[in-house]
Amino acid sequence: MLVIRRDLVDAMVAHARRDHPDEACGVIAGPSGDRPERFVEMENAERSPTFYRFDAAEQLKVWREMDANDEVPVVIYHSHTATEAYPSRTDISFAGEPEAHYVLVSTRDPIEHELRSYRIVDGVVTEEPVKIIES
Repeated sequence: MLVIRRDLVDAMVAHARRDHPDEACGVIAGPSGDRPERFVEMENAERSPTFYRFDAAEQLKVWREMDANDEVPVVIYHSHTATEAYPSRTDISFAGEPEAHYVLVSTRDPIEHELRSYRIVDGVVTEEPVKIIES
């Protein structure tokens, strides 16, 4: 189960809405132990409505910051702009952090968003519940 603060969910949704119609992406870092704390909005190097990719230089910088802060990528998120919040074959093939929660935000509806979380390990996708807490 992903337990996450409402402000972090709001930040992911706002980023997804702001970058729409392109996919948005980023991470939420935290200490080892499954606690998302620090929101890190990243650039979609593809600038595409159907695909995302972290910029290599930005990803290296962010991962080094996490190492320096003794953090891990607790959440790796991105948006889908025209489809449901379910990992595509490409998303599954690029999922390289087996301990991370992969969160997808669908912005296909201009008013309501859909947010779902998955564990992706060795190509196997497992949806998990999301518990949003206030603080």
